[in-house]
Amino acid sequence: MNGEDSGEAPGEVAERAEALRARIAYHGHRYHELDDPEITDADYDLLVRELEALEERHPELLTPDSPTQQVGAGPSPLFASVAHLVPMMSLDKAFDLAELQAWVDRMARVDARVLEADFVCELKIDGLAMSITYEEGRMTRAATRGDGRTGEDVTPNVATVAAVPHELARPEGAGAPPALLEVRGEVYMPLGAFAELNRRQLEAGQKTFANPRNSAAGSLRQKDATITASRELAFWAYQVAALEGSTIPTRHSQSLELLRAWGLPVNPAITTVHGVEEVFSFCRHWEAHRHDLDYEIDGVVVKLDDLALREELGSTSHAPRWAIAFKLPSEERSTLLRAIEVSIGRTGRATPLAVLEPVFVGGSTVGLATLHNQDQVGLKDVRPGDTVVVRKAGDVIPEVVGPVLAERPSGLPEWVFPSDCPSCGAPLLRLPGESDTFCTNLDCPAQRVQRIVHFASRGALDIEGLGEKRVLQFVELGFLADLGDLYSLDRTLLVEAERFGELSVDNLLGALEASRTQPLHRVLVGLGIRHLGPAGARALAKRFGSLEAVMEAAASSVEDLAAVDGIGPVIAASLADFFASGTNRAVIEKLRRTGLALTEPGFVPPVEGGEGAAGGGDGDGGLPQTLDGKSVVVTGTLEGYTREEAELAVLARGGKFPGSVSAKTLAVFVGADPGAAKLRKAEEVGVPVLDGDRFAGVLETGELPEG
Repeated sequence: MNGEDSGEAPGEVAERAEALRARIAYHGHRYHELDDPEITDADYDLLVRELEALEERHPELLTPDSPTQQVGAGPSPLFASVAHLVPMMSLDKAFDLAELQAWVDRMARVDARVLEADFVCELKIDGLAMSITYEEGRMTRAATRGDGRTGEDVTPNVATVAAVPHELARPEGAGAPPALLEVRGEVYMPLGAFAELNRRQLEAGQKTFANPRNSAAGSLRQKDATITASRELAFWAYQVAALEGSTIPTRHSQSLELLRAWGLPVNPAITTVHGVEEVFSFCRHWEAHRHDLDYEIDGVVVKLDDLALREELGSTSHAPRWAIAFKLPSEERSTLLRAIEVSIGRTGRATPLAVLEPVFVGGSTVGLATLHNQDQVGLKDVRPGDTVVVRKAGDVIPEVVGPVLAERPSGLPEWVFPSDCPSCGAPLLRLPGESDTFCTNLDCPAQRVQRIVHFASRGALDIEGLGEKRVLQFVELGFLADLGDLYSLDRTLLVEAERFGELSVDNLLGALEASRTQPLHRVLVGLGIRHLGPAGARALAKRFGSLEAVMEAAASSVEDLAAVDGIGPVIAASLADFFASGTNRAVIEKLRRTGLALTEPGFVPPVEGGEGAAGGGDGDGGLPQTLDGKSVVVTGTLEGYTREEAELAVLARGGKFPGSVSAKTLAVFVGADPGAAKLRKAEEVGVPVLDGDRFAGVLETGELPEG
């Protein structure tokens, strides 16, 4: 197809192609050689895909030196160059399941056996590709990908990576190691090591790293190998590139077993599947569970298992036809920062928010992102008008990582944090020793709206149909002034409200009626008392049994309140301040008059001279305190329990339910789809790991099963 057929002017197309090549080459140099990218991987991929599309429509523009025909980048002059025994090729990419299916269909047109073939699915580790050579069982060389044919000799640096064996293992009965082995893999930095590295960098007043991939690459490309050794890098092996002096396997999965036997680390998530539907299932699973790992992945690599079939399919100039990288939705994209606005929360906290040119990132379109607080805005130095990098990982609130300084317009002024509340005009106050800034007006309209929204949220009273937009509407119409008005909403007025039909009204009133019987600990959470979370609310409900008793304790002795297990002096002082407010007490009185239950079901009064319900032998509902003071961790979904039900079951028996594993953890119970990080931590600190079906027994006895 020529330019006239496509409606594209040939001159403009050629200019665009040349501009794309220049931009891709520039950003490729920053990524591969400087380990200091200016744009996100997703934005780089978009540039490459645009150039590929242009070259496909206009084959006359395709040149051998086009970035679409290259692998990686040339080796850095800082290191000696070495030629790979077998070229290190790149991989074609699929960005959705339809493109993955199209890849299978292309192979099937060459050989129909592909449709019934086995595939090996591997996690695409976000690190630095590495080729390591062993001769007679001893590591002799390690090299980066480079341009695919020539890489950088980083042998001394890789030798410091604990996961890379200097000598291959000799499994019993396997004979001598191979005369020659060239293995491919990925050097990466675990998330824990990345966090620790950035902590050390901050303490030393040095620049922090943007992400684990950059930190791994930068750590490996050190002229001083002792610096590399201090960075806690790790390695996964995933491919046999060359093998001499040993039986040549016929399947890729067999070659991975050989690598394991020789002592090389092979990722435990690698799975052999049959047919494309099982490939799809593997990809969907890791799209949902990518954050269960203690390292970052950006996709799934899918390879044919049959090595003979691979040979038949062959390769293009830069990528094998028998493998592809399925890219997970990017969690970082760049976009325009239109403005910075300040949002006032239920406690009065003023949070700066980035108003963005909407961008698709992390599986959804994002138009707002958090900037956390005044210090973070200053530290990141983001300014309205900047192009910024936005990150959204899983269910985490989107955040602005930082500006793309190379694209900052000249003369762009710094953003200044406001001194007055944008909602009510009252002064904004930053408390000594804190990073947060607060609106000082308890009557602030924005605070009122957010307090009601929080009260109705799932973790509090769980009033379905009462989200932020609805609350804002009711406040503007004068139906709600505070929490105490919720249970006095008038059906006739609600039906007359714009965009609120009779069915919606009945559903909302039904949800409000159902919430009247919520237990005390949920009401305490719903009141939005600063520093008081679900665990502290349960501790108070368990100790005092009624809101009236909690208020009396807060008024009489902060020290005694602080002595309650799970409370402490900070929460106790916050409780005292909250209940001392006449405004708050008036709202609570309104709630009391509307019939809201302000007690904890199953409360057992304190034993005279004891420490309360927790010390009286029985807890919520008279349950025996079998787990008194013991910490239990659950990973995955236990059969017969939601996560909240499992937590309540532990807390009701006097136990603790932390979100992480420590040496003090009694046991880790494993359900469906567990998180790898918790299991690995349990192994590190020697905590027992038990099947989920043992959970009920430990609840009953408080003791671990023998054996």
